[in-house]
Amino acid sequence: MKRFALTSLSLALLGTAGVAHAQSSVTLYGLIDEAVGYVGHASGNEKQVGLFAGNLSGDRWGVKGTEDLGGGLKAIFQLENGFNLNTGGLGQGGREFGRQAFVGLTADKLGTVTIGRQYDPLVDMVQGITGDNYWASIVGTPGDVDNYDNSLRVSNTVKYVSPNYAGLQFEGLYGFSNLAGTTGQGQTWSGAVAYNNGPLGLAAGYFYASNPSAGRTAAAGSVWSANQSSDSIFDGPINSGYTSAHSLSIARAAAQYAIGPVTLGASYSNAQYAPDALSAFTSTQKYNIGSVFANYQLTPALLVGAGYTYEKASGDTAAKYHQVGIGADYTVSKRTDFYAVGAYQHASGTQAVYTTNAAGQTVRVDQAAQASIGSFGFAGTSSQEMVLVGIRHKF
Repeated sequence: MKRFALTSLSLALLGTAGVAHAQSSVTLYGLIDEAVGYVGHASGNEKQVGLFAGNLSGDRWGVKGTEDLGGGLKAIFQLENGFNLNTGGLGQGGREFGRQAFVGLTADKLGTVTIGRQYDPLVDMVQGITGDNYWASIVGTPGDVDNYDNSLRVSNTVKYVSPNYAGLQFEGLYGFSNLAGTTGQGQTWSGAVAYNNGPLGLAAGYFYASNPSAGRTAAAGSVWSANQSSDSIFDGPINSGYTSAHSLSIARAAAQYAIGPVTLGASYSNAQYAPDALSAFTSTQKYNIGSVFANYQLTPALLVGAGYTYEKASGDTAAKYHQVGIGADYTVSKRTDFYAVGAYQHASGTQAVYTTNAAGQTVRVDQAAQASIGSFGFAGTSSQEMVLVGIRHKF
């Protein structure tokens, strides 16, 4: 990271003594993650070999800063851009700062309040002690239906993070629709609590979003339909083959414990997509997901790990998914590491997809469930394999 000190000149240097000025700092940072990869059954029976960006960590650059306001109070901000290294294109629907964009105040004894486009409390408090924190989608949820892989951000939000009370911390978020006449609709709210002390980490939280029916447009490849014109609520993708839903709720809990060089963890999620008159759903779609992982710090530079995820879907899609993943990460410097990861997924049951017929009507088609590893978004057959060998550099 490149850090620039923007310290105000003391008035004493200008001939006026006895007045202290606050100090500010701005940090420029970024991350690049690139790999050569192979996907079996990337589209039906087709195989794919190519370059894959943002695998263990999303490609990004950003600026963040603080200003000491005195009395233990600081002003803070962060602007973070996401992009595709292979194309140079903007991520998060083409937004300039689609990953994060917020400003706020923080105090050690009072906590932190921020406003803008932000991650929700489940991402902030729960994700960090799951297998996704280490190996991302390789050990993640099939289709990322519960935002296990942090695909989702929330716009127009106010967020509060409490101080750390001997390892205990809590967080709450509320998102406005920013649309006229939609009070009580198009809102998002979420809360989570975490306890991290020594080798033990525990966290749980809940997320709920209600989307206004008027003016919705479905984002391509996304189960959620956000009002893209006003940038209300949030964007995905959360890939499961649906076009829209009226509301989404996610409950998640996770635990992690370190025993010397070994770290063990488990998590559970329940995600539900409820229909309305404008959605393609015919019933509430429910997903129950359980995941476990184990990591071993083989040497100070080499981390190896493995994970297993089971997902059961009920509702329009009635299917079961099993996914296993393995990984190795070798750190060569403070900023650069090399990794090799692989995953296999098997799907069974039926999966509903929705298409538009010649009359312009939305029709449901039931098909055999398709495997789709994590949040990569490839629709395979009943099985799918993936191998990635890559480099990650932080600056």
